[in-house]
Parts: sequence; C-alpha cells; structure tokens
Amino acid sequence: MSQPLTRRIYVLDTSVLVHDPTALFHFEEHDVCLPSAVLEELDAAKEGLSEVARNARQVSRFLDDLLTGQTPGSLHDGVPLGQGAPGEPSGRLFFETEGHGRGDSAILAAAGRLREHHAQTPVLVSKDINLRIRAQVGGIAAEDYESDRVIDDVDLLPTGVAAIPAAAWARARSHGRGYRVPVPDDTVWRINQCLYSEDGFEGVVHGFDGGDAELTPVTDFREGQSVWGVRARNREQNFALHLLMDPEIDLVSLLGAAGTGKTLLTLAAGLAQTMDRGRYREVIATRATVAIGEEIGYLPGTEEEKMTPWMGALMDNLEVLSAPDNGLGSDWARAATADLLHSRVRIRSMSFMRGRTFLEKFVILDEAQNLTAKQMKTLITRAGPGTKVVCLGNIGQIDTPYLTESTSGLTYLVDRLKDWPHSGHVTLRRGERSRLADYASDVL
Repeated sequence: MSQPLTRRIYVLDTSVLVHDPTALFHFEEHDVCLPSAVLEELDAAKEGLSEVARNARQVSRFLDDLLTGQTPGSLHDGVPLGQGAPGEPSGRLFFETEGHGRGDSAILAAAGRLREHHAQTPVLVSKDINLRIRAQVGGIAAEDYESDRVIDDVDLLPTGVAAIPAAAWARARSHGRGYRVPVPDDTVWRINQCLYSEDGFEGVVHGFDGGDAELTPVTDFREGQSVWGVRARNREQNFALHLLMDPEIDLVSLLGAAGTGKTLLTLAAGLAQTMDRGRYREVIATRATVAIGEEIGYLPGTEEEKMTPWMGALMDNLEVLSAPDNGLGSDWARAATADLLHSRVRIRSMSFMRGRTFLEKFVILDEAQNLTAKQMKTLITRAGPGTKVVCLGNIGQIDTPYLTESTSGLTYLVDRLKDWPHSGHVTLRRGERSRLADYASDVL
C-alpha cells in the first residue's frame, strides 16, 4: 500500500489478518500494533476448517515465531518484524494490552488510547467499511488494506482481444502457419493474444521473431464447424472456443457479464474433448458456494447432491447440450444422452480440494471472481498432467466480503498468468442470452 514519508504506526483489525495472514509484514518501515481485542478475536476464530480459521491459526504461528526469545520487558520497545535484510520490513510490532473484550468498540478504544499515549499518529487498517467509518467519525485515521491489490484500475486488465492496426496489417505477409505482422512500437502482444483485422482476419499469436508476431488463423466456429453442436455468435466467442479447444493451452480464463456464453462454451468444449476426442477422462465442475440471499439451511445428500443447487447454471447448460441436434429424438434417447453426459460431468465442492490431484481432467471453476488469491492458487495447483483448467467469472458481481474487483483471485490469475505461453484469456463483452436479458442488463 502507498506510504507517506513520515513513520507511522498501523493498528490492524482482525478482518485484515484473517484476510491475509502475512499482512503483519507488508508495512515496510512502519510499525504495527495489535490490540488485545484482536488477539481475543483470533483465538475465537481459530477453530474449524474454514479459510478464516486456517488464516487465524497462521497468524498465531507468525506471532509465536516473532515472540520466540522475547521477554515481557522487551515487548515495550516492540518486536522487530524483520532482520533488516533487503525486502524485509524494518518496523516493529507492538501490543496494546490495556483493554479487554472483543468487537469493534474494543478495537476503536485501543486505537484511541494509542493516539493519546504514543508518539506516532495511529492509523486503523481494516477491511470492514463500517469500522473505518466509525473510526473516522471518532477522529481516528482509517484506511483499507490494499497490499493485496493486484492492479490499481481493473480497466488495465488485459481483455485478450485486440485489433491489428491498419498500418501493421498492411505490412503483414504470409509465413508458414499463418502471417507475420510487425508489432507496433506502442503495443504489447503476448503469446495466445487474440487479434483481428478490419478485413475479417482472426488469429492468435503463437510466437515472435524479432519485431514480428507470428499469427495462426483460428478455426471459424460461427459458419464452419461446431463444438458439441454449439456455434460461436460473435468474435470473442470464436476466440474463446479456439482457446478452449487448443490442447497446448493448459489454463483459460473467461470474463464476462451474465449471458455472454461463458458456461455454455466451456461445457461444450469440455464434452467434445472428453466424449468425442478422448483427450480428458471427465469434466470436473466446482464453484465458490457464496449465497446472494438468505441461506436456506443445510442441504441433504452426498457431496455432489449438496453442490447441485450451486451449479444450476452448469446444469441448465448441460440440459441444452444433451438434447439431440434435430430436436426430434425420443424421450428415451434424450434421457439416455442426459444420463451419459451426467456420468462424465462430476460436481465437486471446493471444501475438499486441498491435497487432491486431477489427472487428465477438464476442470471448470465457475464464479471464480469470489475466490481470494490464496484460494485460486490452492485450486489451480491441483492440476496434474494432462489437465486443463478453465476459470469463469464476472468481476462486476463479487459476493464475497472484503473482496473487490482489484483484489479478486480471478483478477490475480489473469494478471499473473498473462505472459505464460500455455494460458489464454478472453473478455466476452456481448450478451447472447436474449433480447430481454440484453436490454435489462443495459437499463436496470
């Protein structure tokens, strides 16, 4: 996070630590203070198998390491957060122990006492918007925790699709698998970047030679061949199908609003490569189980049965894909096709992903915008040999507390893997659900 020139002391709220356990070490030369109320809340949150509980336990381990060898008298002068090596924090960790209890009021009271008795002006850091408001109303400076921000502006996130400037296309020439196009001086193209020209050419960058980009034309999935009966309806969907069907691409990320076709295209590509081509053994689908309304209680059944209500979008698309192409098949044929597809599409819960390895699977991570960067890393690293991972989401619809467009795990994934030659990304912009859905998306 941006720091002023003067040394500060930052009071950390529990929400910061359970969101990012390494937050203690992200304040460079500035000091950090933990009120006793925060220690109480960490102790209460440590039980269980949730992400919050794991993070609370990790913070406790960090604190235990920092306090090793310290005496009660030495804590008054603070505990060094680093050893002074390059890249390590040079500030100190203090504890405010005069207060008791838990809750926002106790944390605010601790920050107020620190303001009265400490030489440095305290700044409360919290992911809780209401706590920051209460602090500022009470005369205490407050800031959001932004060290986990991936980019400053989500508009800077690559879309994966770009037009070839007319001047560069005029200098293009045929070569081997496709075309060689000079890369404009003010442009950044990457491997698997999707490019198009005004005359209708659509291709993907597969390499560079000097100042030229080598482009391979993409298959036309609009008028030419289809994928499991699905055809692209616009340029971005055509590029998405190309990336989804390319065996050299191990990870694909698709961003887009509701109705842009993310799930349908992905599921069609997964079924085509699993059932027809035998490239993968089965399709694995999962998503973050974050409700957008009130909880309806515990769900009965097996793991897959519990996940079924969360995977409604996927099941809707699977029903469409299981229908015969001509629509004239018998009820028995439709039922048999649906049963066959369901046997090759497995629904799994993210809660049980840790420690697993997926071999030769087509893995779909739906609603990936609700994952933190740490959760995204945990899931992506489950991929074994021969596995392809597809991440779908809309960063404009984040339902997880304390996550924003700039800190979402999906944003983190797109930004960090944009230069890896075995990944591809496309932002789908045009809705194809219905004219009602398109109009409602624009005006409501």
